[in-house]
Amino acid sequence: MTGPQRDRLAAAQAELLRALLADGDVPAGFDAERVRIEKRALLTKRRGIVEMLRPEVAVELGDRFRPLFDAYAKEHPKEVGTRFREDAARFAEWATARGELQPPRRRRWWRRAT
Repeated sequence: MTGPQRDRLAAAQAELLRALLADGDVPAGFDAERVRIEKRALLTKRRGIVEMLRPEVAVELGDRFRPLFDAYAKEHPKEVGTRFREDAARFAEWATARGELQPPRRRRWWRRAT
């Protein structure tokens, strides 16, 4: 494979990733319906992992969890190297900043003797 071929392949792969993860356009040569299905599956997986890692957030948001997470994911694609726990924490911070979640209660570093 030549340098220009590698560059074209890398550009096509980046375009496909943008379509799947960052709400980009479906690149030429790809079946739009299949890309849509895969995109939905990846979003569902990401949402499910966040729900599993931060169940208190999902419970507090209730029926609003899914549409709020989908809006967050559209605005904030998961970055390379970001762990799911970080992604879940960022979602909670995003939802709190928007007034959708109550701010977390501060933990005291000391405890009163009982």
